[in-house]
Amino acid sequence: MRNPRSAGAAPALRHGARTLADAPGRGYDGVAKTLHWLVFALMLAQFVVAIAMPPMRRGTVPGTLINLHFSLGIVILLAVALRWLWRIGHPVPLATSELPEWEQKTARAMHALLYALLVVSPILGWAAASAREFAVTLFGLATLPPLVAARSRIGFLAGDVHKVLSWTLFALIGLHILAALYHHFGRRDGVLQRMLPGGRT
Repeated sequence: MRNPRSAGAAPALRHGARTLADAPGRGYDGVAKTLHWLVFALMLAQFVVAIAMPPMRRGTVPGTLINLHFSLGIVILLAVALRWLWRIGHPVPLATSELPEWEQKTARAMHALLYALLVVSPILGWAAASAREFAVTLFGLATLPPLVAARSRIGFLAGDVHKVLSWTLFALIGLHILAALYHHFGRRDGVLQRMLPGGRT
């Protein structure tokens, strides 16, 4: 005969598991946090370098800042790929169940767009550098192969798109920061703590 207490245990466990997964206090693990803040620091450095470096025009010779821009772009691409792979193997709910459905959908869309731009923008910049016959190196330790032919039209087009997407990406990162601060100081719902060092996992 079926034990009524065990029959009710499964729904209770399922409910408990759902609550744990959606709880605001459930944070990311140490690797996910490290990769997240590494990408943030790299993007901050890339923003400073992009503002400071000279514009790339006909006859431009890549100097220290332009070469640093190339290197940071490759490192960002690698870090984002690692973070994406880690997230697949260690999934964490992106939005908590306490948020309205429209906010959950907006958060998922924002993260998907951020991931896409963090991958596409460096690749387009790499293609643009190849079209201008610039050597894309990783801090001078390794030279990457060109993505497109020298002086190719598609490479120059990639450079134009790269500029637009890069500034779009920086704007989205700014919105992401504002949203995190809003949750922390306005909503006080613990969303930001999930990604802070020392936060609960």
